Amino acid sequence: MTHIISKISIFLEMIKFEHTIFALPFAYMGAFLAAHGEPTLRQAFWILMGMVGGRTAAMGFNRIVDIRYDLQNPRTRDRALPRGLIARTEAWGLVLMAIALYFLSAFMLNRLALMVSPLFLAVLLAYSYTKRFTALCHIFLGMALGLSPIAGWIAVRGDIQLLPVVLGCGVLCWVAGFDILYACMDADFDKDTGLYSIPACFGLQNAFRISAGLHLAAFLAFLGVGILGHLNWIYYTGLALTGLLLLAQRRVVAPNDLSRLNLAFFTFNGAISIVLFIFTAISLLY
Repeated sequence: MTHIISKISIFLEMIKFEHTIFALPFAYMGAFLAAHGEPTLRQAFWILMGMVGGRTAAMGFNRIVDIRYDLQNPRTRDRALPRGLIARTEAWGLVLMAIALYFLSAFMLNRLALMVSPLFLAVLLAYSYTKRFTALCHIFLGMALGLSPIAGWIAVRGDIQLLPVVLGCGVLCWVAGFDILYACMDADFDKDTGLYSIPACFGLQNAFRISAGLHLAAFLAFLGVGILGHLNWIYYTGLALTGLLLLAQRRVVAPNDLSRLNLAFFTFNGAISIVLFIFTAISLLY
């Protein structure tokens, strides 16, 4: 039993399960907006299963295809696969089970969810290769997470409209903005190994400027969600808090001081996704 618990813990660490907090609130935000209130418990359950399946598949696949780079990078060489704590066959098994759960969830939701599920999964998996040929890899990651609210909307309504697309664009810009900051830690490694990223290609100063522009675009998109969704002052209170969190995130890191980057990455971004979802839900329910 101890061995099983230990193995599960290693798997969860490998896929950074706790980072689900970035995308899941936005999936539920899309679902609440689609329902203009609460989705059904059945819908909420299969949205959760779909998100867990999709994200686990994407992260597991990313760890497998990146193993040779992770072995070379001092920041990542202690991950489970490079250390041999998990075999590649075990990692592939996890990915395949996650994909099965993902497709089952889409099937249990509605016809459109099932129809778009292969396309959405392709985006999730394709991101892992983008750093090999384009500095726009951050945009691809943003696109992968930006599908979350669109998927949540489709899960409830079985159609697609402008509102979830605008929300998805906001998530895309938000994720790309903080991923650029996070990539600053690997800028030298990326240049040495021929990988692409905004910091590696354009320098840390410019990376921070581009990140700031993306976060401004994200805030404007979230503002557009409030307008298109006819949300009340409660949502805009949450949006104001989100703006403050975006500014605070940028105050704790600088191009010449990345020591608190993990704080900015996890704490502030986790708070942003939760704040926006909670205030959206309260706005719709009350």
